[in-house]
Amino acid sequence: MSTTADTADHTPVFSVDGLWKVFGPKADRIPGDPELAALGPAELRARTGCTAAVRDVGFDVRKGEVFVVMGLSGSGKSTLVRCLTRLIEPTAGSIAIDGEDVRAMDKARLRALRRHRAAMVFQHFGLLPHRSVLDNVAYGLQIQGVGRDERRERAAEVVAKVGLAGLEQRRPAQLSGGQRQRVGLARALVVDPEVLLFDEPFSALDPLIRRDMQEEVVRLHREEGRTMVFITHDLGEALKLGDRIALMRDGRVVQLGTPEEIVGSPADDYVRAFVRDVPREQVMTVRTAMRPAASAEEAGSGPAVRPDATVSEAIEAVARAGGPARVLDGGRCLGVVDSEALLDVVAGVTGAPAGGRAAGGAPGSKDPGAAPAGLRAPAALATTGEEPV
Repeated sequence: MSTTADTADHTPVFSVDGLWKVFGPKADRIPGDPELAALGPAELRARTGCTAAVRDVGFDVRKGEVFVVMGLSGSGKSTLVRCLTRLIEPTAGSIAIDGEDVRAMDKARLRALRRHRAAMVFQHFGLLPHRSVLDNVAYGLQIQGVGRDERRERAAEVVAKVGLAGLEQRRPAQLSGGQRQRVGLARALVVDPEVLLFDEPFSALDPLIRRDMQEEVVRLHREEGRTMVFITHDLGEALKLGDRIALMRDGRVVQLGTPEEIVGSPADDYVRAFVRDVPREQVMTVRTAMRPAASAEEAGSGPAVRPDATVSEAIEAVARAGGPARVLDGGRCLGVVDSEALLDVVAGVTGAPAGGRAAGGAPGSKDPGAAPAGLRAPAALATTGEEPV
């Protein structure tokens, strides 16, 4: 689990409340009319000629977390992320970054937001074909007025950070798709933004390259603890990257929670269908399966796992030892997991801890929020000794 997520404070970087984006004639009348706002997508189009791409959405993005917005094509997720920096103008609602009203920003403040505070990584790389890798990465600094030597020096550092050292002088046409996406990532990183916004950046990549890029995002988050908002239609990607996930349908957030909450306690049949084929043991943690330890178990010296270990990792430890494993956190025994409880989680008999939220209840309501769950990186196990490794 990501240590950066564990130490992040709860101050929102982005705070969104009652956000609407409606396309069509007289769009601004839709959010203020309860009758029209309640119509489904097809009926709204038939009656008004309008499409509500984002409907009454509210959430906070906490400092240092990876916040994933997931949904199928047409769910409104890409429109939502573009509204955050007003690449698309919202119809109604509020957006704040570090408490500053984004919708009230003039052109100069908005330009500063996009250049310095929130950088976007798009699905289509948008690289300048006549420029080298180094100059593509340095382009944002050039726009900021940074001198040539300084911007090229800073660009070279970031190029190396994303694994492109030695390719600085190549042109985009000489790169693979994964390499071009790394250039796009480096171009966003070089301006040192407070938050990175990803709009389905890996969806056009081959599966193996896509996995490598996902690992790159995980690595960068671990090293830098940078706040990220990540848009995807892929559930596996969302579960791998997200501290919390907002699952969208028809412009609304139908559930917001940690990966464990969404897989373990889906809010409705739609979410349940989404997560039906997810291997629960790879997402659910041992907190879900542990029971109180008897005094003899607590003082024992058998296998130990961390509380953020996945159920699959705990099954391996229990099977190897032939008995229960203690759940240890900083030397303190939180409980015990055994084979029966772990298999109950795999079978779906045991759900996730409370905390996942269905977002269809109170309009514009925000996630009350437990602490971020962290990236879904495997927790290492030890099968002997007092401490999990």
